Amino acid sequence: MTTAEREALETIWSEKPGLGTWIGTIDHKRLSVRYIYTGLFFFVAGGIEALLIRTQLAHANLHVLAPEAYNQIFTMHGVTMMFLFATPVLSGFGFYIVPLMIGARDVAFPRLNAFGYYSFLAAGVFLYSAFIVGRAPDNGWFNYTPIADRAFSTGVNVDFYTLGLLLSGISMTVGAINFIVTIFKLRAPGMSVNRIPIFVWGELAMSLSIVFALPALTVANVMLTLQRKWGFHFFDPAHGGDALLWQHLFWIFGHPEVYIVVLPALGIASAIIPTNVRRPMIGYTYIVLAELATALLGFGVWVHHMFATGLPEISMSYISLVSFLIAIPSGVQVFAWLATIVAGKPVLRTSFLFVLGFIVIFVIGGFSGVMFASIPFDQATTDSYFVVAHFHYVLVGGAVFPIFGAIYHWVPKMTGRLLNERAGKWSFWLMFGGFNLAFFPQHISGLMGQPRRTYTYQPGLGWDLWNLLSTIGAFVLALGVLVTFVNWYWSRYRGPTAGSDPWHGETLEWATTSPPPHYNFETIPQIRSKEPVWDQPDLRNGAQAPDAGGRPLDAGHLQLSTTMLDASPEAALELPHESPWPFVLTLAVTAFFYGILLGAAPVAVVGAVATFAATAGWLWPRGESPGT
Repeated sequence: MTTAEREALETIWSEKPGLGTWIGTIDHKRLSVRYIYTGLFFFVAGGIEALLIRTQLAHANLHVLAPEAYNQIFTMHGVTMMFLFATPVLSGFGFYIVPLMIGARDVAFPRLNAFGYYSFLAAGVFLYSAFIVGRAPDNGWFNYTPIADRAFSTGVNVDFYTLGLLLSGISMTVGAINFIVTIFKLRAPGMSVNRIPIFVWGELAMSLSIVFALPALTVANVMLTLQRKWGFHFFDPAHGGDALLWQHLFWIFGHPEVYIVVLPALGIASAIIPTNVRRPMIGYTYIVLAELATALLGFGVWVHHMFATGLPEISMSYISLVSFLIAIPSGVQVFAWLATIVAGKPVLRTSFLFVLGFIVIFVIGGFSGVMFASIPFDQATTDSYFVVAHFHYVLVGGAVFPIFGAIYHWVPKMTGRLLNERAGKWSFWLMFGGFNLAFFPQHISGLMGQPRRTYTYQPGLGWDLWNLLSTIGAFVLALGVLVTFVNWYWSRYRGPTAGSDPWHGETLEWATTSPPPHYNFETIPQIRSKEPVWDQPDLRNGAQAPDAGGRPLDAGHLQLSTTMLDASPEAALELPHESPWPFVLTLAVTAFFYGILLGAAPVAVVGAVATFAATAGWLWPRGESPGT
């Protein structure tokens, strides 16, 4: 490609500087970085809440937090980590890396991508604004009825929860739809389904789970809002409702949510391992099938959260069986990773260390998870700290360690600067040691009878030592996290230049510059391998020559559409340009939700009218491409 053609592409795809463009940007890379930064900000907030909880429980009868404040901190910690950190950050890496991995120039719906980010940000601001009035959600991240009913929770605490999660659900839904269409329709020619990178499969499995699981939580939150605000009786047994209905609806979403978090994290592990052991992944087909099987089986195990509620034994036996079965696809991936590592020549970079730590922690969490599939054991340990330990081994170990591995693996691609490896290894060992010191003792205190969700406890119960160790571990873990954040900040200004492919990676994101140009690839590449950068010498700096199959697509703001299975070229699609309407629509929807929260009908009406107007403005034809 000539210099003139390259400059023409830059002119077409670049966004003008200024506040208007900063608000209206639809560049998947800029929005992805915002997802990651915002999610990590909430990770810090949730981490501070966790340290407050652990400080309160470091010894018997401490009074660091008042009971009401403890309930709010405890609840917001769970809500933050599940809805404002794990899924958004994993989606952020996905929105950045997936288009690069599949050879696309952007996501399928760029403006919808911007709306998804602003909805996520609005949900976080909405939920944390509850602290301003001292009425943050206080009924646990699961928000069980009847405690969540107006009779037992008279303030707006639970209303912040239900409406905040509805707002978060908008972001998750539009993001999932964007991933699904992007992955199925925008792959580079030749990237048939048997050549899709495993990380992309993980994001696809996560997105399919969101689309099918999230409606249950949305319905539950709408029903509870109607019950609290306008006197409906969905969960009120005195008027024909059922309090357990909330648990069913919540856990129909809640257990797939575990895999919504874990599936892309498994994909991160499968992306980092081949690069660092310098050989293709063993068992590609089995890993992909295992990812999809995990997503599917995750919908059949929700009742194992309810084994102590008195449900019929025949129903629980089926759920118990599926809860045992779901360990099989997870085991398939672990054995494939280990086989690849043994067969390769590992290089112990920081990203690879985080993946090794993840495997150890995930296996421990998996063992305790299989134990909960046994109904008698589950009933004996329900609501104990043994559950807390298992939950954190699966979710914190299953999300945080792969995310930090992704930071060391892909941030050089995003910034063009390498992080410091020595600081990275310090960060890993502090986090790995701190994590296990924080959460392994909770298995013991749980088996000794310590219940979860306790504000304090009496001395002489044998829990003091284990809680103190757990608190020390939490602070060590936080120190390890801080080391990486400092390392990241330092590397942006003083880190060595990364180059296009610092790790000699095999997937397509390493075929373009670091950071990538606005258009990602000068030519849309023709793919002939699962490891295209290793196997196709014609892929250099994202500019595959036309005689090797590259397609310039330089006549406009164009993206190539391909068939779902074989990725054969279908059409050149005109993508939209930056727009303020996703931001304006988010403000309108947020105003509507605040109107409902405050019982202020005029505010709700104004928000509803503004939502309609912003949607019309978004879709109004202006002689350009469709508005998504």
